[in-house]
Amino acid sequence: MKAEIITIGDEILIGQTIDTNSAWMANKLNLIGIDIVRITSISDKKSEIFKALDNAKSGADIVFITGGLGPTDDDITKTTLAEYFNTKLIQNPEVLSHIEQFVIKRKAHMNERNIKQADVPENCKIIKNKIGTAPGMWFEQNGQIIISMPGVPFEMREMMSNFIIPELTEKKRDIHILHKVVLTQGWPESKLAEELEEWENALPKEISLAYLPSPGLIKLRLTAKGKDLTILEDTVAQQVTKLEGIIPELICGYDSDKFEELIGKLLLKHKQTLSIAESCTGGNIAHLITTVSGSSSYFSGGVVAYSNEIKEKVLSVSSSNIKDYGAVSKQVVEEMAKAVQKLFRTDFAIATSGIAGPTGGTIEKPVGTTWIAVADKSKVISKKYIFGDQRDRNIQRASLTALNMLQKIMNGKEI
Repeated sequence: MKAEIITIGDEILIGQTIDTNSAWMANKLNLIGIDIVRITSISDKKSEIFKALDNAKSGADIVFITGGLGPTDDDITKTTLAEYFNTKLIQNPEVLSHIEQFVIKRKAHMNERNIKQADVPENCKIIKNKIGTAPGMWFEQNGQIIISMPGVPFEMREMMSNFIIPELTEKKRDIHILHKVVLTQGWPESKLAEELEEWENALPKEISLAYLPSPGLIKLRLTAKGKDLTILEDTVAQQVTKLEGIIPELICGYDSDKFEELIGKLLLKHKQTLSIAESCTGGNIAHLITTVSGSSSYFSGGVVAYSNEIKEKVLSVSSSNIKDYGAVSKQVVEEMAKAVQKLFRTDFAIATSGIAGPTGGTIEKPVGTTWIAVADKSKVISKKYIFGDQRDRNIQRASLTALNMLQKIMNGKEI
């Protein structure tokens, strides 16, 4: 089955609201074997809704619409759909009863706008909105399904999860889609693709590969389609095993893994602790670590030593090393790691010092130059990286690289 997603709302088109609905729906639908062929955002105009529906007729078996079902005058989706499907709006007693109970429960006042939300196109199937007042609507015409839902994300997700996806899954049992994501770090996309060319060319016909680069990571997504889920799982697992043999030093996780979560599990398992000294990353590594619930069990604290003065006074970095080698150097970053480890009395420590940019670079040390050090109780390992010339990306890449360095050391792997 092929599907199109249409989001309605001027607030999306002017950038006031980010369209998270489409991404969420696309992900969930893909998992049940429905291919998204197009995602469209349109304004709150009848002509635009008509045009989008006409366009969807040629390429989609199912059309998902979100937005424009509220109680205000600018919410025109329901009346427009009634006109498009050549029907009229009628009051649905079941929907009206739900709205009344919903309003009473919240000790609000029932008004004409609430009552109006019980008016629905006569020829649609109602999708109950258990956590809101605007019902969803399911239309079928000439073999095509059109589903309209509220734009409120949690209301849309409830309808999709508890009614629409189960209903579509029942209709479509013949095709499974399986995704497996392999996280890599260390090589640029072009070099990685060159190394994997032979493996990629030999992939079974039912498996496709996509490279998904982001700052600090390249995700390799294997997608398999077929009728037998068990066979698909075995085939994908075989290919991942082959991949692990080709680039073992680059693989750093799978699927939705995050460095901060993997490291947290390792620290908890071995009852170990971590501290961090950050310069160029400005506290971002500490932020990532503390996004994990329970991180207080293993993360002792950190120091953002942005100025040389703080490096010297708080972390006891020698002024001679800063003078002779510069703040962005092996000598300084290793001192930072050892000092913060001692200061917080932790098993491991991370330190970063670099030139995030876009200013501050020199011929010897261009923008993006970053030194990262990881200390354990017996040694300090440091490495130099040159990331690029974009500040935000440099901070992100340095943070993830530092966490990956720590993960490798904890797992006994080479840096």
